[in-house]
Amino acid sequence: MLTKKTLSLADAKQIAAAAEAKAVAEGWNVVIAIHDAGGHLIYLQRMDGTQLGSVVVAQEKSRTALLFKRPTKMLEDVVLSGRVHMMSLPGITSVEGGLPIVVDGEVVGSIGVSGVQSFQDGQVAAAGVAAITGG
Repeated sequence: MLTKKTLSLADAKQIAAAAEAKAVAEGWNVVIAIHDAGGHLIYLQRMDGTQLGSVVVAQEKSRTALLFKRPTKMLEDVVLSGRVHMMSLPGITSVEGGLPIVVDGEVVGSIGVSGVQSFQDGQVAAAGVAAITGG
């Protein structure tokens, strides 16, 4: 049997709080979505004033980062380099703002952020991940 680390609700809240703190410090309204390693949504937060469409986009960014075990920015870069077929993959969002959450070399979940420009979403997501990984 394998032993697998997993995010707890407390972990997800810690990640979201750090992400929210970054967004508040910058004056940004965002949605924060956090999935566990199995792809299940364990935490979702929409800051006041954030457009409703970002609820779906944040979840899609998080799931994409989890499925590919890499930042969605990497997929965005692939598309921008001309490999546009990546945009046709079902359920995949190739826009910056999704990150896998890696602890001791193991993907334990993911975060997706949406609400501002994608590079800003990425900064908010990174602040959240750093809260639990120390990076």
